[in-house]
Amino acid sequence: MKKLLTIAGTDPSGGAGIQADLKTFAAHKTYGMSVITSVVAQNTTGVTNVVDLSPEFIGEQLDAVFTDIYPDAIKIGMISNENIIRVIVEKLKEYGGKNIVVDPVMVSTSGNSLMKSTATKILIQELLPLADIITPNMLEAKLLSSIEVNNRKDMEEAARIIGKIIKGAVLVKGGHLKNCADDLLYMDGKFYWLEGERIVNPNTHGTGCTLSSAIAVNLAKGMDILESVEEAKEYLAGAIKAGLDLGKGRGPLDHLYRL
Repeated sequence: MKKLLTIAGTDPSGGAGIQADLKTFAAHKTYGMSVITSVVAQNTTGVTNVVDLSPEFIGEQLDAVFTDIYPDAIKIGMISNENIIRVIVEKLKEYGGKNIVVDPVMVSTSGNSLMKSTATKILIQELLPLADIITPNMLEAKLLSSIEVNNRKDMEEAARIIGKIIKGAVLVKGGHLKNCADDLLYMDGKFYWLEGERIVNPNTHGTGCTLSSAIAVNLAKGMDILESVEEAKEYLAGAIKAGLDLGKGRGPLDHLYRL
């Protein structure tokens, strides 16, 4: 059985963060492990508070995982400050982490900022270069590339800029496009447009967490990056189409719709 590790914040309502990642791992019949970076008070309507764990304790969690059950792939989500980023980078280098997927969670679906501004520079300089693939949405691509990202042409330019600072692939998610949900994969200097159906369902809480976790699963199973993304998009579309309707805001997906 493949072993997957998520390094991220929590969501007590179960739709995003660590909880969504573990559900995604389970749905793909892999063994899920987690290192918590922050405890987040949030639900389908938004985020009300974030409490970061100490970098030292996060480092101890990482030691506990890597020295016992070595992960076949790693998904990294919410990291709110630079000291947490640095300890994660240190441990990934120490233990030689592989198949690393970074979802640069800067802004939640509901529009809440989840990363301190001082952490963005450290994220770009130290963590993103370790990733095999990063998965920013259009808002996050804007922050990473320092250009406006409103359409397909902007997505290509942003991906090209971001691609200059990391060794891995860049998946700019097109969920904020008006008439489609096409994603752009930029890899080895080439663009791959991956078509996505615009599904009529307002319940999209945790889509980014779910997609990046599914990509990590597929990498652990030996798929290449393009195939991993394509398979993950198919899984995500099914979880949205399942039509789960919970909560007063943007509800969660049905991660276990295949079971």
